[in-house]
This record gives sequence, structure tokens and C-alpha cells, in this order.
Amino acid sequence: MFDNYVEHASAPATEARGTLPTVQYEGFEPSPYDLDDNRADVYQDQADVVPPAAPIFQLGEVQCPLSAPLVSLVVCSDSLYMGLANNLIIEIELSRAEQFIRIQIPRKPNEFSIYKLFLDPSGRHLLVTSLQGENWYFYRGWKKPKQLKGFKMVIESVAWNKAALLSSSHSTSTREMLIGARNGTIYEAVLDAEEDFFKSQERYLQPVFTLPERHPVTGLKFDMFPPLDPKKALILVTTATRIYQFVGIPERRSDEPGRVFSALFASYRDTAPKIVELPGAIDYSELHVYSPNADQAYSLPRIVAWMNAAGIYHGTLDFDSKSDDLIDGAQLLPYPSVVSSPSLSPTRKNATPTSIPISMALTEFHFLLLYRDRVLGISNLNQQLAYEELLPLKPNELVRGLTSDPVRKTYWVYTDQAIWEIGVSNEHRDVWKIYLEKGRFDEALKYANNASQRDRIMSAQAKAFFNDGRYFQAAQCYAQCSVPFEEVALKFLDAGERDALRSYLISRLERTRKTDLSQRMMLATWLVEFYLSKCNELDDLVASESVSQDVDNLLAERAILEDDLRHFFETYKANLDPRTVYELIQGHGRTDMYLHYATVIGDHERVVEHWVMEEEWTKAIDVINRQSNLELYYRFAPVLMRQAPKETVDSWLRQRELDPLRLVPALLRLQHAPRDPLSPNHAVRYLNHVIFEQGNTSPTIHNLMITFYASTPLSWGTSSTSQGHPEDDGPLLRFLSTAPSDPLTGKPYYDLDYALRLCKQAGRTQPCVHIYSKMGLWENSVDLALEKGDLELAKINADMPEGDDQLRKKLWLKIAKYVVQDKQDIKMAMRFLENTELLKIEDILPFFPDFVVIDDFKDEICTALEGYSAHIDALKTEMDEAARNAEAIKQDIAALQKRFVTLDAQERCAACALPLVTRQFYVFPCHHTFHADCLIGLTKEFLPAHALRRILALQTELMKTSQSTGIDRSAIANPSLISATAAAAAAQTGHGRHPASQRTLLSANFGGGPGAQGGAGPGARGANGFGRSVLSAGDRLRDLIIPDALANLVTAPAGWIPGIGLGGGGNAKRDAGEKDAEKAERMRRELEDVLAANCPMCESVVAGLDRPFVQPGEVDESWDL
Repeated sequence: MFDNYVEHASAPATEARGTLPTVQYEGFEPSPYDLDDNRADVYQDQADVVPPAAPIFQLGEVQCPLSAPLVSLVVCSDSLYMGLANNLIIEIELSRAEQFIRIQIPRKPNEFSIYKLFLDPSGRHLLVTSLQGENWYFYRGWKKPKQLKGFKMVIESVAWNKAALLSSSHSTSTREMLIGARNGTIYEAVLDAEEDFFKSQERYLQPVFTLPERHPVTGLKFDMFPPLDPKKALILVTTATRIYQFVGIPERRSDEPGRVFSALFASYRDTAPKIVELPGAIDYSELHVYSPNADQAYSLPRIVAWMNAAGIYHGTLDFDSKSDDLIDGAQLLPYPSVVSSPSLSPTRKNATPTSIPISMALTEFHFLLLYRDRVLGISNLNQQLAYEELLPLKPNELVRGLTSDPVRKTYWVYTDQAIWEIGVSNEHRDVWKIYLEKGRFDEALKYANNASQRDRIMSAQAKAFFNDGRYFQAAQCYAQCSVPFEEVALKFLDAGERDALRSYLISRLERTRKTDLSQRMMLATWLVEFYLSKCNELDDLVASESVSQDVDNLLAERAILEDDLRHFFETYKANLDPRTVYELIQGHGRTDMYLHYATVIGDHERVVEHWVMEEEWTKAIDVINRQSNLELYYRFAPVLMRQAPKETVDSWLRQRELDPLRLVPALLRLQHAPRDPLSPNHAVRYLNHVIFEQGNTSPTIHNLMITFYASTPLSWGTSSTSQGHPEDDGPLLRFLSTAPSDPLTGKPYYDLDYALRLCKQAGRTQPCVHIYSKMGLWENSVDLALEKGDLELAKINADMPEGDDQLRKKLWLKIAKYVVQDKQDIKMAMRFLENTELLKIEDILPFFPDFVVIDDFKDEICTALEGYSAHIDALKTEMDEAARNAEAIKQDIAALQKRFVTLDAQERCAACALPLVTRQFYVFPCHHTFHADCLIGLTKEFLPAHALRRILALQTELMKTSQSTGIDRSAIANPSLISATAAAAAAQTGHGRHPASQRTLLSANFGGGPGAQGGAGPGARGANGFGRSVLSAGDRLRDLIIPDALANLVTAPAGWIPGIGLGGGGNAKRDAGEKDAEKAERMRRELEDVLAANCPMCESVVAGLDRPFVQPGEVDESWDL
């Protein structure tokens, strides 16, 4: 407080320099610091460096100029008020110490003299009393005080309602309070700073009790308890020689203020309160209480002190007491003898006895006493002087008093000219030492400030426990202090307290740093020896007292000890050497601990070996199941599989990460082992799980499965053939049938040759037949089945070759031959034909001997002949139906020739967009129309290569005829003029040819022919382009097809070929011409069928679905900006 105004009156008292405990840290001694403290490692190096201890209290002067002598000073909640002799009150907020508020009481000094100031715990309400009995009231924030006209008394003390004032920071009322007057009367009053025109600030004032001796009430305090639900109240009242305790039930009235303590004091009109009287020659005293949490509204005080002429009467307040005396452990502390300062004048030296202080204050651990020239601090724990400091007084300066702020724990000394603040800087400094001297070790530990102090406390406590025979408590304390390890161990050994020593070792082990590996290992090993020895000792006691009633206690103790040892193994397994621990345990014969320790450190192999040697197969398997090392499964698999196959296989099935190949040796142990035929083969059970559940594809595993199935005896005491006991082959056949196969090759994972050889050796006929069928050797499988006389099996295999009827018939013939020749059963052979549709009676007749009488199968032959007759009739019916259908198709085709479509005269070609009727054209059902040459040009683009080759062949044949006769397009367009045109042409040339209108194909492609003179028609352009470089045969074929020339051939009228059918040739020539015309017509129709089979526009849409819109090498510029 007042940091800018404080000056130290004198240098702090020199304190003795702290020293560390004089012990040698060797071996196991830890540092006094905590384990997590980094200073622990360098403690020994810094042992001589101890900072000086701070003083308990420090006295600092407050620089505050005063305009008149200071009469009274009060401080609460950082609000300071000073009353001066000129009736001026100065208010200072300590949080803003530079601001002074001056409040003048409008009275002359000769009319009004300030006597005392009283401030409530919240620092808002101030009472000013005078020697004339006039009182004034000031509320923080007012500009001027107000006179309390009803308060006509000299106030000596005030008891504020701390709970109400601190719990409400905005309330303007003081709530109920008690006022002690100089005439010995106690008043109950309520003040309210709220402005009310009809009410004054004096809301309530009533005398409630008058002391019988009518001495001034020097001290007054009250508290209600319990704090949150007050049911009782304690009122402490002091005079110069007496202290009173009033305990009762207060009244609670919400309708009107005050009237809380009237009933309580009324109960003491006939009975006297608790009184303690200490006579003295002074007329003043002070009452103080201390609360650890005074800033909390509902806290209760813990210490009470009354300063009087005899000394300091102090004690603790026990609010749980059932009596009316709530001061517990009351003591009277005499004042120390004080020598007056030489600076005091002789008159002041003799004014009052030097040993009686002027005023006092109460801290947590000290009584602060103010004398005329100094301040003393006496410890309330050991009543020793702990602090003394002289006041730097000026001549004729008069010490007024000592006041305190109970909420903020600040203390102030004031004279008529100056103010000092007593700073509480290190009050707890020597508290631990005082508690240590009193033997109150727990309280001493609470106030220990460093490791050295804690070490001294723990050492003393351990020694006290040991001397009292409380060895376990001593062991715990010794483990936390720096007493040498050897000394402590020898102490417990000499006392015969091995159990306490064990507790000490455990505690030391817990506190030893993890980096001290050697020390931790030695401690842990020694503790194991202690545990084992104690277990054996308890075993001996149980054996010797088997009939005593203490056996149950001993057994319980042994069980607890064994549990502790198991827990110790689990906790400190990293600090134990396995070899040493094994030797210790074996030396004490503790097999259970031997196995538990091995399990804890993960040495499962040793545990399994133990149970195997003890032939405890189930326990060995359980141990293997509880660990994750797969090598233990492989190592102990052979012996466990032979002794406990079911449990072993169950263990394997739970561990899916096992490699079945490494378990093959163990599985083979069961191959030749004697086994109950009624019990399942557990090796087969495991292999089934591996193959079908885990999907193992190893050929070794699959072959091993077949080995187990094939090597199983067929039947006890029966033949080795499976014909008599086919059920014995059931498991093997099921496996061969259901075994998974390689999805790429379709073959099973087992070796077919190995399986066949194994089954042959074991005489397994049905499996051999099945394997033959798997290998595709159907004839071998059927032969083997017939060799063993298994006709049904042969029939099954004969039907297996699907899609090969010839092979199936061959296999059935083998079976038929076996039935007829070997069985020589004609009727059975006839029934045999009913099982298959591939064989007829004529197929098996060659197998019958020559001497067979036909009567035996006459009915079958007749039935067969009837069947053939019926089949022939059915074929005839089908032929007739086919002939009728063919005739109907011909009629439909002829009708198609006469179909017609109505076209618009303005219809245009879909390819060239020219008028359609200008040339020969085609109309498709989809209503697309094309010129003949346009249709050919479009069609050749999507026709396949074989169609193009056929078109070229037909084109060539037709051109041979056209070259000899000539074709005139005008004649084609006007058939009525054909004969005349042809005759004219024949007259001109004599050969019936027309060179000018001739359309050549192949010759025109190479140029230079007569057709090259015909101009630049489409045919000529196509012929000239033949020499282009093409990429494929299809492109070359398309270039050879000339649409314009080919159109002349396709669209020629039916039955017309120039030069054929004209006169002058004779009959022979006419017959030849008719044959050529028929041939040409057939070729023309075939050519037309190829070209006009589909609409090219519709077909191109379908054919181009998989083609890109933009061809490779083609540049699309339609999207360019």
C-alpha cells in the first residue's frame, strides 16, 4: 500500500542465515527436493548457497501531510479515514492513494472534539463520535456528513453486521449493529444512507443491555452461526477488566429493521452471562478477532484476543460447542518487559507502566503490540518475541494507536503527526520450526518453505514414531527424509521389525529416480527376498498352528502378502533381473510365484515348459492362448497334438495368423496314432477349417488332407474294397468334390497324380474314378468302375462329358458291352437302354452272341421299329409343311414385285438434292429416296469387304456382256426405242457397238481407252482416282466401284440386253442370246439385292455409332472465334 509514499524507518532486522541438514548424501539418500524438481540433481552442489530469509514484518512510513494533529485512524476494505483535531476528516482510497477527500464537520473545536472513528467492514459507513456525546454519520460518496441527533452517547465500540455488509455491495443500510457506549449500555441500531424526506438516517436505535458495573464497553463483536443458516448468535463484550459471552437465538423480522438482539439480551436479565474478570489498573482494553477468510461474507472468526491490564487473554472460537463458553483453550499471555527508549522524555517515561501496550492488533500467528516507542510481535504459538522495531519518533510526538484492516489484512500505526504501515512480508517464516518443537509434525509440514525444512521435519517425525514403537509410520517417514539408508536399515533389523523394513524399502523404491537403475534393482531384489521369506514364515506358522483359531488370520495374511508380491512383480518387473529372481523363487520353493513372475515378464515359454513337464496339457494350452508369440504354437505343437488333440486344434482355430505349413509335422503325428473310431479326426477338422474357412490354397495342405482321408482304415476287420462299405469313401469323395479350385486353370489345388496314386494304394475305387474324371480321363474312369463291378458309378461318369455326344456314346457302349457280354443278362441290357437316349437297340445288337434267341428281346425290337416308323411319319409331315411354307414365300416375293409408292413430283434425292425423277431412282420403306448412282456411291462406303468383292465380280461379268452389246442410257430411259436404237447402231458399225456411249470399268481406270474421250462424268472421275494411294484393301475395292457405270447395269430393263433377241441370227443364236439374257438378269438382280438391301442413310447412322465425330487428321474449325 502507498508504494509511492512509503519509506523504511529502519533496515530490516538481520536474520540468521539458514543452513542445510548436516548429513552426508551417499548411496540411496535422495535430495530433499521433490522427485520432479530439477534442482534435485544439483542439490549437493548448491548446499552452501541459501538466500537470506525475509523479515516477518516491515515498518514503512506513509508520506501524508497533516493540517492538524491526528486523533483517530480507521481502515477497512482499502478505505482509510483520518480524523484530525480541527474536526476535518480525510478519506483516502488506497487503490487511488493520490486522491484525498476532505470532509469537514461543521463544528468548532471547542464545541466538538473528535474522539473515535468507526468504519464498517465494507468501508462505506463511517461513524464519528466526540467527547461531548455528539455523533455524526458519513456514507461514502456524500459531500458532507450528517448529524445523528438521536445518538446522545459517547461511543466506545461498534459491532458491525459483517455478513450483511459484505454480501451486498449496493445496499445503503448498515443492517443491525451493536453500539457500546461509555456509560456501559449496549444499543441496537440501524442506519440507512438512502435519502428519504420523511425519514432520517436513524432508522432504529434501542438500548438492549446495560452492564451491571456500568463501565465503558471497550470492545464489542457479534457473529451468527451457522453462517448460511444462522440459528444462534455469539456476542463478545469487553470492559477494562471483564469479558462477557452472550449466546442465544436472534430474532428475524423482515417487516421492520432492528429488534434482532432484544430477545437474546432479554434472556440474560435473570441469568448472568459467561464472564471472565482480570482486574487491572488501566481504564482501557481492546477486543480483536481474526478470521482466515475475512473477505468472505459468511466466514467465522477463528482466534479471539483481549488486551487488558493483566496481559493478552486469547483462545480459539469453537462454534460447535454445546456450552455457553465458546472460547476454547483460553490462555493469558503476560506482556514482555520492555525497556523505555532513551529518546523519551522523563515525563513520558513515567506516564504509564512500560510493560502495558497502548494498543494491539491480531495477525494469523502473532500479536502486534504498540508501545510508546516501539512495535513488538509476539508469536501466538510459543509466546516468544518474534519481532521488535523502534518507532522513529520526533520530539514531543505522541503515539495514538494501532489499527488494522481485517478484510485486506493490513496494519497501521499512527501518532499525532505521522502514519506507518506494518507490512506482513514473511509471517510464516518460523511457524514450521515452532510446530516442530511442539511435535505437531503435520502442521509443520504445511508451513515448510523448502526441502531442507521438510527434511528436518520428516527426520524428527520418523525418530518420534520409532521411539514410540510405531514402526510402520516411522518407515514411511524415514523413506521421505535424508537419514542414511544404512542407518535406517540397521535400526529396523536391530529392532527385529522386518515388516516395517519391508515397508521402508518399498517407499524408498517408489521415491528413487528411474535413472538410478542399480539402486532400484538392489532394492527390488531385496524386497523379493523379504516377500518370499515372509511367505515361508507364514506357511510354517500355519502348519504349526493347524488346530489353533489363528489359522484363518494367518491364511488371510498370507493371501494378502502373496497378492502384494504379485502386484510388486507387475509394478517393478523392469527393475528385476530375471535370472536372479528365478533362483530366489526356486530356492524358496514357490512354484506359484515362479509361474506368475514368468507370466508377468512375458516368459511364456518357461511356463509352458513347466506345465508340459507336469503333463498338464490343458494349462499349457491356456498359457499359449494368452500370449501372442506364434513360435510357441509351433514349438509345442507336436507334443500337445499327440496328448490333447481336441484342445490343441481349438487353440489353433482361434489363432488365424498361424502358418499351417509349419504345423504339418504336428498334424502327421496323428496319422498313425491309435484313435477311437467314434471320435473325430482333429487333424482333419483343422485342415477343413484352413481350407474351407480360411481359403488356404497351398497344395501341401490339400494333399495332406487327401492323405488323412485315404489312409483312414476302411473298416475294422473287413476287406479293403469299397464295394462292401461305400460309406467309408464318403468323406474323401466329399472333399474331392467340394475342394476349391484355381479360378485361372479350373484345376483343384491338390495334386491329381498324387491323389490317384494314394487312392490306388489304399484301394479306394470311387475316389479313383472321381479323380480320373477330374483329369478328363473318362474312359479310364468308366473302365475302372466296370472293373470293380460298380455299374452305377460307371453310368454317372459316362454322362459327365458334356457337349461331346460322341464320347458319351462311346462310354455308354462300353457299359452296354459290359452288361451284355460280362453280365450276360439280356433283360438287364434292355432295361439299360432306358437310362440313356444315346443308344438304340441296333447299337447293342452286335454285342449279343450268335446263339441268342430273338424271342428274348422281340418286344424291344418291335418297339424300336414302331418308333422308327413314327419318326419317319413325323419327318414326312415336316417336309410337307416346309414345301407349303416355301410356296407361300414365293408368292410373297412375287407380290413384293408389284408394290408401289406414291411420290411427290417435287421429291428430291436425299444424297444430291436434285429432282428425283430426272434419273432412275430407288425408294426405301423408310421413305428415303436416292438416284441409282447416288445410292451406289453411298452404299459402297459401309459395305464389308466380302460384299465389295462380290459386287466387283458381278460388275465384271456384266461388263463383259455390255462391252459386246453396248448399253445406251437413252434406250434404257425409253424402252420403246430400244430396238430401233440398237438397229441403228448395228447399221452404222456393223457390229452392234456404240463407242460414244460406252461405259468402261477396268480399262477406264488406266486412261487412254476410247471411253476416256467421253468427258468428265462421274465414272471418269472415279476411274481417274484409282491411282490414289490407299491404306486398306477395302478402300481399294471401293475405288474400283464406279457408281455411274454400275447404275447403267443395275437399272437396265428386265429381259433387255442389246443384240440379244434381234432378227438375223438364226435359232441357235437366238437360244444362246436368251441364255445370256437370263444369266445377265440373275446377276443384275443379285447385284441389285446387294446394293439396295438397306437404306444407306439409316445404315450409316448405325454403323457410325462407334466412330469419332472428328476423324484423325481432320481439323475442326467450327468452334474457332
